Amino acid sequence: MAVPKQKKGRGATHTRRSANSKLEAPARSVCPQCGAPKLPHHVCPNCGHYKDREVIVTE
Repeated sequence: MAVPKQKKGRGATHTRRSANSKLEAPARSVCPQCGAPKLPHHVCPNCGHYKDREVIVTE
């Protein structure tokens, strides 16, 4: 069975682990009512509409 000759350094370990932890901006969609950017499957914070219905009354 293969055994490593030397211990891997901390830098190599952290580099390997951090390769998959890239930060990405959350997905955005456009509200069909007011055209403001919003999160998908969420109520629009600008106009309060969700799926062509007014869910939250905004002034």
